[in-house]
Amino acid sequence: MLVPHQDLDPDTLSSLIESIVLRDGTDYGEVEMSLDEKVAMVKRQLNDGVAAIEYSEEHESVNIIALE
Repeated sequence: MLVPHQDLDPDTLSSLIESIVLRDGTDYGEVEMSLDEKVAMVKRQLNDGVAAIEYSEEHESVNIIALE
């Protein structure tokens, strides 16, 4: 189930993104990015509609997925 990021409190959204970024250890290319930069990038992706928050009832987990 997709969760509209606009429905989340801004602090909750930031904490969720931070948690996922830290958990995934995502590679952002050759240039090192700070945690704040990574969080800002994911927020931009959510706002631009190229990523979404997905909640899995089966696994009781939350992820951010790319929309294609």
